[in-house]
Amino acid sequence: MIDLVIKIGSMALINKDYNDINYNIFARLSRELRPGYALVSSGATEIGRLDFIKRNGTELAENGDYEKAKTDYAAQGQSVLMQNYRQFVDSKYSLRQILVEHQHFNDADKREHLKEMLLRCSVQNAIPIINYNDAVSEEENRKMEIQARRSIGQKVVECVDNDETAAQVACLLNCKTLLILTSTDGIYKNAADSSTIVKEVKSSDPNELLVKVCELQKSCVGANRRGAFGALAKLEYIKEPLRQGIKVIISNSAFKIEDILSGVARSTVFEVK
Repeated sequence: MIDLVIKIGSMALINKDYNDINYNIFARLSRELRPGYALVSSGATEIGRLDFIKRNGTELAENGDYEKAKTDYAAQGQSVLMQNYRQFVDSKYSLRQILVEHQHFNDADKREHLKEMLLRCSVQNAIPIINYNDAVSEEENRKMEIQARRSIGQKVVECVDNDETAAQVACLLNCKTLLILTSTDGIYKNAADSSTIVKEVKSSDPNELLVKVCELQKSCVGANRRGAFGALAKLEYIKEPLRQGIKVIISNSAFKIEDILSGVARSTVFEVK
């Protein structure tokens, strides 16, 4: 059984002052991981970009084609991402990289295969590190596949953001808690003022809780980087886990997991009580 699904965003793994990997975050987070946890980790594309610049002195020039550059950066960054997790995760635990795409959630057989494989990790002393497979996912083909499923009335998962991927993994595993780690302490009513943090959003009724989430979305605008979707999208993606009774916490990657879960650290908690 996997009790906790953790998602960490790209910018939480980057040291902005030095334009490099934040090794302190990698080390602290990795040392807290254990079997029974599943980590959905962004970062491959941005870390691949930084690694390419470090080795070549410049960014990729793909004739203005951002998608091609993203593909190449992601392919380069995956090995660096996993190298850092392997370096810091307790050596007594196995580490397994799992690259997923939207099709793995939209096809019943693939969903079941993914679920069984993830559940085996917890009983085999292993920690799964999950990421969307940007290196082989071409946007145009993805959109065509999504549209084809929608045209026949199917409910579809796009996984355009790892927040959505994490929410879908949490639902797939029916875990107790989904923890989304970001570069902020939680959800703010005023994005520029951390004192406006919303500490909890709770209700005894799931539908009422979702109404509260929708109201909170009205305060969320913008994102902190190209390709990101910000707090507004995070709140959209957590709706399905909340419908299933999964507790959702959004907090800062600078805090210890145990402090977040115990309520010591600042966070925004969503829960059906």
